[in-house]
Amino acid sequence: MNSEQQYIDLYQQCRQMICEHSNDVMNAVRDEAFERFASAGFPSKKVERYKYTDIAKLFEPNYGLNLTRLQIPVDPYKAFHCDVPNLSTSLYFVVNDVFYAEEQPAAHLPEGVVVGSLKDAFSNPSPLTAPLYNKLAGKANDATTDLNTMLAQDGLYVYVPKNVKVDRAIQVVNILRSDVDLMVNRRVLIVLEEGAELKMLFCDHAADDRNFLATQVIEAFVGENASLDLYCLEETHHKNVRVSNVYIDQQANSRVNHNVITLHNGTTRNKLDLTFNGEGAECQCYGCVIADKQQHVDNNTLITHKVPHCNSNELYKYVLDDKAVGAFAGRVLVEHGAQKTTSQMTNQNLTATKEARMFTQPMLEIYADDVKCAHGSTVGQLNDAALFYMRQRGISLSEAKLLLQNAFINEVIDKMQLEPLRDRLHYLVEKRFRGELNKCEGCKLCK
Repeated sequence: MNSEQQYIDLYQQCRQMICEHSNDVMNAVRDEAFERFASAGFPSKKVERYKYTDIAKLFEPNYGLNLTRLQIPVDPYKAFHCDVPNLSTSLYFVVNDVFYAEEQPAAHLPEGVVVGSLKDAFSNPSPLTAPLYNKLAGKANDATTDLNTMLAQDGLYVYVPKNVKVDRAIQVVNILRSDVDLMVNRRVLIVLEEGAELKMLFCDHAADDRNFLATQVIEAFVGENASLDLYCLEETHHKNVRVSNVYIDQQANSRVNHNVITLHNGTTRNKLDLTFNGEGAECQCYGCVIADKQQHVDNNTLITHKVPHCNSNELYKYVLDDKAVGAFAGRVLVEHGAQKTTSQMTNQNLTATKEARMFTQPMLEIYADDVKCAHGSTVGQLNDAALFYMRQRGISLSEAKLLLQNAFINEVIDKMQLEPLRDRLHYLVEKRFRGELNKCEGCKLCK
């Protein structure tokens, strides 16, 4: 049986059950997504955007699904203490793919701001936001996105009204928790109206030593003059498969700062599709990856400049050890009429062993003649001259390597806007290079 057939059979047999535990807005787009998925199936490695990750193989195992929404026995507010020191956040949890609503954080959100269950938010759909669900994802022509749309029953909903600034960062901890091998399908919808400002931190963790497959789809609508800082930090384990697709729509003079950090994982596939639909918008997209053993991390980005006077900047850095595999494929598309576009894409990588593999493919596709666009990539090893210099001054070889790796990856971390998070990541990255970061300090879930 091919990989997609089990999901086709599952949907046909359990469609009613899936719909009963969701809402009308999410249910309305399931059948259309199913038809696309059943027709196309999973992409092969011959498909350009999936050439470095065998998606079909990732979905072959037989995972369990919690379609009846059985309650998972965990109180994350008591068990989970992986807060970032000195970073005052409004803390929320998503357990597997269900928004944890048993207890709410004490922090008070500004008037009109909503952070909660996607299922509950659309039980009485707002005429403003309901039509936005699946508006970006439904046009993506992506099998893993369609699979998520078929099966997702809940997730996270964030809404910030016009000209409202959320000073306190919103931290969402995604916890994978199960006694059996489990597949979860998590959905996120973020809506920022004109002039709104929001900082969001997503932290992915696995609480149990099980095989997990997590699909995630994030749709973010950033209105005119709005500002969104989106940080995604993964610290799971080697049995975890994560397939995340992020879709961002930017209007005029908006600003997006997107950061993806992979410190611990099994197999990770991150996709970012960002589109400029209003003049004067800008985005900063940063990524850092630390991988060893047989970990696999694939970041794929597409930034589309539809209108003039927009600015995009990408910087992704990888440090690969042992037999780890990394991939970065970035494409900037400048459409006809998108004059005065400025774009810079950089991918830099270190391979610490001869067995580590890095695939890099930066691309520019330009149909306008008045632009400033550049791209570049490098793959290399640690500088022998620098290592020799430090060894001559009494620094051990292992410590010298750690210092150089830290300096290399810190260029990405230093660009992050949240200073307490930046300081915390410097600490976590050093522990990661020293092989000490097996689980989050203070977390009681794994004990």
